[in-house]
Amino acid sequence: MVYEEIAANKRESFFLMFLFVVFLLFLGWVFGEAYGVGIEGVVIALLFALSITLFTFFYGDKMVLGISHARPVDRKTNPYLANVVEGLAIAAGVPAPKAYIINDSAPNAFATGKDPRNSSVVVTTGLLDKLNRLELEGVIAHEMSHIKNYDIRYVTLVAILVGTVALLSDWMRRSFFYRGRRKKGGTGGGIIIIIALVLAILAPIVAQLIRFAISKQREYLADANGALLTRYPEGLASALEKISKDTEPLEVANKATAHLYIVNPLLEHRGKLNTLFSTHPPVQERIARLRAM
Repeated sequence: MVYEEIAANKRESFFLMFLFVVFLLFLGWVFGEAYGVGIEGVVIALLFALSITLFTFFYGDKMVLGISHARPVDRKTNPYLANVVEGLAIAAGVPAPKAYIINDSAPNAFATGKDPRNSSVVVTTGLLDKLNRLELEGVIAHEMSHIKNYDIRYVTLVAILVGTVALLSDWMRRSFFYRGRRKKGGTGGGIIIIIALVLAILAPIVAQLIRFAISKQREYLADANGALLTRYPEGLASALEKISKDTEPLEVANKATAHLYIVNPLLEHRGKLNTLFSTHPPVQERIARLRAM
């Protein structure tokens, strides 16, 4: 099953990039018609899509680390964390990922990267302060499973692409605002302009749907694999309980990166009404599964 998940994650990563290119080409065509620039809109969209896709694939993890204000772990000052990461990497059979710390009192963690050889594990100072060693090992083992299963490539792509779609949507809405009532010689006339405006409004919703499309099974699988690595499911279960009950907000978190974390760091998404629209399964259900092992 694990190898099937790895293969599926690789396929879905490239499929996601393909859909992203197609989506931007369609937007380019619509806006080209609306502004009367014709095929030039498609060409510009294609160049933009290819550049963003390639940049995301090769540098997306670095962008996520930068947005999150993560700093590399110094083995001299944090030997405890460095040893846990290296030990669990050996147990998982993957190269030891780079370890990073976010200076924030809210406990949380995530993994990012392209593949197991180019990966990073990020934890907050709050996680180190509020969890005991067994709980920390459970969290790191969960993230190590994401790395081994190639989940990191997929979720990193989603994080950057969602942010790009949101930025593009904002630019499109602003362009219509400054355009005012001026009419261009678009071939589609008013209908194309209306379609373009609707797309500009709906783009953020599409971005959120992409985020929600991340399979919740990935989290269940990472929980199970993490428990298998440590041979102690209660460690991760207790860690999830502490993280989910902590009321301190994670300042660096945003809607583009929230799905990367082991527990959704946006407090407003923890209510029951948002369960169906979360990228993570309910924490209590994850805890129950772990304690039933």
